[in-house]
Amino acid sequence: MITKVLVVGCGNMGRSHARAYHQLDGFEIVGLVSRGPESRNALSEELGGYPTFDNYATALEESKPDAVSINTYPDTHFEYVKMALAAGCHVFVEKPLANTVEECVEIKRLAEAAHKKIVIGYILRVHPTWTKFIDLAKGLGKPLVMRMNLNQQSHGETWGVHKNLMNSMSPIVDCGVHYVDVMSLMTEAKPISVSAIGARLTDEVADTMYNYGQLQVRFDDGSVGWYEAGWGPMMSETAYFVKDVIGPKGSVSIVDKNPHADGVSTDNVDSHTGTNTLVLHHSEMAADGSFVKKDDFIDTTDEPDHDGLCFLEQEYFLKAIQEDLDLTDHLTDAINSLRIVLAADESFKTGKTVDL
Repeated sequence: MITKVLVVGCGNMGRSHARAYHQLDGFEIVGLVSRGPESRNALSEELGGYPTFDNYATALEESKPDAVSINTYPDTHFEYVKMALAAGCHVFVEKPLANTVEECVEIKRLAEAAHKKIVIGYILRVHPTWTKFIDLAKGLGKPLVMRMNLNQQSHGETWGVHKNLMNSMSPIVDCGVHYVDVMSLMTEAKPISVSAIGARLTDEVADTMYNYGQLQVRFDDGSVGWYEAGWGPMMSETAYFVKDVIGPKGSVSIVDKNPHADGVSTDNVDSHTGTNTLVLHHSEMAADGSFVKKDDFIDTTDEPDHDGLCFLEQEYFLKAIQEDLDLTDHLTDAINSLRIVLAADESFKTGKTVDL
């Protein structure tokens, strides 16, 4: 059975997802939608000539898709997903699912009532290295200390994208949902409180917005985690990529490629997920105080690139549709991760720890 899909948003993510639909036998693209003609026309030409639209509602009515892929700015997600469900479509939507927990709960209710699938673009869940990272972290004992960040020295067009994103949410909210989701998968525990700090390092965003933030989250098993994110031309690349988990039995870390070694900047989309090696450290010591085991170095240089990861996401979306997968946990996890980062946003604004 072929699933006809309408792709909404033809920027970085929409372009990569459209390439995946184009390659997968189970999908047929019936339209490409974007506000600006350049992105949709260029993508249509690249893929051999698909219908293009400048209006989402019109595209929904005329293309009659079975599924909609929403890759637009977060402040559109709630309305766009509702429109897709009302049209009888399954939905793939980039993270976050919506801007508030209440909106996410409403979408979940509507999807269940319509018996339609919603898959959210949590790309790290299909990433082979991150899957291994999570599994190894689970073997370190409890509690866990989870240290993660993704600072992006963005400039030019990418800085423009980041400023548009900050019209609705801060970096620790937009990117943070990925990493608190990973923390929750590692601990399999309940988050109980969140605190955050942040700073507005530019006058190019609203007075109420901040382009640097760090959140700290506590779990009911004693585990703790922090996540840091900053966007803009002022950001340092010295420690832009920290992915490190510590437990009683040792630690595991993702060692990133040197962003300057091959001319890749940290605002390049492949640098967001690219890794090089997993390092597993064992804490057990012998009687003389030496370590019993040497560190394990797990090569990950054969991992998929960004387009390859998007292909894996869309394979899962197709599987969910064709095999009628139960996505209850998928949606619940997405809502919980958004609840954590929104609590961090509240903590930054109030200066107080937020209990969950």
